[in-house]
Amino acid sequence: MKKYCLTLDLKDDENLINEYVTWHKKVWDEIKESIRSSGIIDLEIYRYNNRLCMIIIADDSFSFEKKAAMDAENLRVQEWEELMWKYQQALPGSKPGEKWVLMENIFCLNN
Repeated sequence: MKKYCLTLDLKDDENLINEYVTWHKKVWDEIKESIRSSGIIDLEIYRYNNRLCMIIIADDSFSFEKKAAMDAENLRVQEWEELMWKYQQALPGSKPGEKWVLMENIFCLNN
């Protein structure tokens, strides 16, 4: 099993943040299925103000490259991602068009 932590900022606008949260209370079924079929077992998103943190638990078949290739071929995922970009903003230092940025694990209590 694999575990990843990613981060992203939302636009610092309370109305947009509230809309984003509302969308995530009713994520489209096709998006959930796309996540599961990529090898992701569980996925959680946490928020503090406009900063998000995503925790992914995935099986050994998962890779970000595989997920990106699957997403590129899924029109519904592309529609969702375009909609979400209305609310999201790139982190400083991220690559052009990059949304979620993988965080480096610097401490683990049980290791």
